[in-house]
Amino acid sequence: MTRTPSRRLAEVAAKVGVSEATVSRVLNGKVGVSGSTREAVLTALDVLGYERPTQLRGERARLIGLVLPEVQNPIFPTLAEVVGGALAQRGFTPVLCIRTAGGLSEADYVAMLLDQQVSGVVFTGGHYAEQAAPHDHYRLLRSRGVPAVLFNAAVEGLDFPCVATDDVTAAKLAFTHLASLGHQRIGLVAGPQDHMPSRRKLAAFAEHTRRGRQAFAGEPVEHALFSLEGGQAATTRLLRHGVTGVICASDVLALGAIRAVRRAGLSVPGDVSVVGYDASAFMNCTDPPLTTVRQPIEAMGRAAVALLVNQMDNVSVYPEELLFEPELVVRGSTGPVRMIPAAPPSATGPRP
Repeated sequence: MTRTPSRRLAEVAAKVGVSEATVSRVLNGKVGVSGSTREAVLTALDVLGYERPTQLRGERARLIGLVLPEVQNPIFPTLAEVVGGALAQRGFTPVLCIRTAGGLSEADYVAMLLDQQVSGVVFTGGHYAEQAAPHDHYRLLRSRGVPAVLFNAAVEGLDFPCVATDDVTAAKLAFTHLASLGHQRIGLVAGPQDHMPSRRKLAAFAEHTRRGRQAFAGEPVEHALFSLEGGQAATTRLLRHGVTGVICASDVLALGAIRAVRRAGLSVPGDVSVVGYDASAFMNCTDPPLTTVRQPIEAMGRAAVALLVNQMDNVSVYPEELLFEPELVVRGSTGPVRMIPAAPPSATGPRP
């Protein structure tokens, strides 16, 4: 159905809660409308998908792009809730952009957000963390002067501020926890090889394996896509090396690790202990409840929004990384290493 000018006035007026005459005054640049009402009308135009009048297109909408790489991993809906709530408290409307297989790419979303005259963009995960991925759309945002904030480790040279969990500390917490339980054969399930947070965890893990002098020739590391199936396949490979502890780069990978252990006829944590990462929702309800490293999502989300708003207000924001401390959450998926009973003495010793 074609939306006529009168229908447009009615929809925008209903969205904002003002009269159609007020909407008309805003669209025609007339006086007699408060600044807050004017902003609300322009934002409603953007949200409802109407183009702004030509004379108003140069102004930024109070819309913020919120780009998520997926929603199957529960950490990303949690991030969206925190960031979206913080934006709403400051009078901004988040525009949710979710990458899906066969759907719009990250670059497509950036182009769409630029067309909508967004005031800024928050990326909660994406190509900026992948060394081999395309990065031109980030540079396009920079060239257009659109503020942006990135979550967790990014490749160098993008020149946007970043809020990140300290991956080095996260790997140390997980490794030292398993080592304190007597585990000496500890493996790591990391993300793809070009994934920057996984690279940081891997470097810290490698350092701890060298210090701990694990009983391995080399470092027991497997890379996987961030999925339950990826975690299961990677852990299956680690089990062939006799690991008794597995550190995973996400909670979803850890759930796949638990499945692999059980498919091998072993138990968690009786035979193999598993540590996740994120402290996603409902990980305390799994069987067994998942030991994990918690990201301080609330604090990171508030900091990301503050950094974004400061950029929009022309406050000096350096394109640097703010590191947040993770926290180990010990639950039921980790336990003491199972001791192998000593062999009984031989019955064929020397005769008295």
